[in-house]
Amino acid sequence: MPSSLPAVLRPLSRAVTYTRWLHLLIASVAGVLTGFLYNEPFFAGGWLTWLWMAVLPLPLLVLAALIPVVRRVEGLQAQLLLTPGPHDRTARAASGIATTPSGSWRERGRTAAWLLLRLEAGVALSALTVQLPSLAWAFTMAAAGRRTHLKGLPAIEAPHWWYGLLAPLPLVLLSAVAVGAGAMMAAAARLLLGPSAAERLAELEARTERMLEHNRLAQELHDAIGHALTVTVVQAGAARAAGSPEFTERALAAIEDTGRQALTDLERALRLLREDAPRPADRPTLADAERLLESARAAGSTVRAELSGPLETLPGPVSREGYRMVQEALTNVLRHAGPVPVSVRMAAGADVLELEIRNALPTAPAGSAGGGRGLRGLRERAALLGGEAETGPDGGEWRVRARLPLRQLR
Repeated sequence: MPSSLPAVLRPLSRAVTYTRWLHLLIASVAGVLTGFLYNEPFFAGGWLTWLWMAVLPLPLLVLAALIPVVRRVEGLQAQLLLTPGPHDRTARAASGIATTPSGSWRERGRTAAWLLLRLEAGVALSALTVQLPSLAWAFTMAAAGRRTHLKGLPAIEAPHWWYGLLAPLPLVLLSAVAVGAGAMMAAAARLLLGPSAAERLAELEARTERMLEHNRLAQELHDAIGHALTVTVVQAGAARAAGSPEFTERALAAIEDTGRQALTDLERALRLLREDAPRPADRPTLADAERLLESARAAGSTVRAELSGPLETLPGPVSREGYRMVQEALTNVLRHAGPVPVSVRMAAGADVLELEIRNALPTAPAGSAGGGRGLRGLRERAALLGGEAETGPDGGEWRVRARLPLRQLR
């Protein structure tokens, strides 16, 4: 049925139009309640009543905004009444409206702005909801030949049939204002009740964990254990080829250290199966990247590292996934090109983290056509964080390059 209506009428067939309308009408209740404290001016009648309703509650709403739980209450109302569709966990997260108590003065200020905007818009729409249908009724009575003088509206002393042509106009205007005001309040809710930077970071943390829940075990095993086994094989082969007791001793020590770390990673991955997954903070971050570089050096590669920016203060999700991306890139170098010179660049700026790993091209580079689970997983990690990753030949070298945004998490 709604699809067969003209586009201009479709909003009137949607339930969200009327829930938004209700949301604004509820806001005027604060004006009515405070109006009882000022009997004489409040009940003067006409537009003066609506003016008092828009003014009297202002100090009380500002004080209410200082209470942290008010933000949560307003967020829940806005989610239920202003956003269309089902209100399951996924839909609530996608609404862009937070439902957590105020945690800072900035959030309290945004809550106060929201309450004041909602009051003024609610009182204005309430006034129109009462007055415009009354005006339509007055036009109808005038078209029937009856004089009308409704309170708050100009009197119609000379009734005439052509007033019937004007009767629908107030209702059309009311419908248009209600649709527009509802859409405006939905946008304002996302702006004023939307999550703060800390809440966005927490939500990204939770979303990252949810999205990785089903495939993390395979990815962790591939990245961690695959890296350890690759380093071990390369180290053992290099030690046998070198024929030097001193080199063999260093290789065995590196193999022991790599194997110990692999056991730690294996235990972490297996805990996923026991449903007591490690906290995100327990996973390695780019602050531990030197361990990866030393492992590659121990395997015979010459690693030139360029680290810049505050890597140790990066947001947790970016730092942890960035570590795995560098790990996968170094694993591919050792697996497919052997102990060749590698350059690693990690640069943390104000808005973006850049990762770039380069090495000489092997005869048949793995994943040159974009295949391989490791390189695919690397690109998936970047996309999960809203960034991008590129892999492929570049100027006679194999390059892995990733850019991960940071501004939205700070």
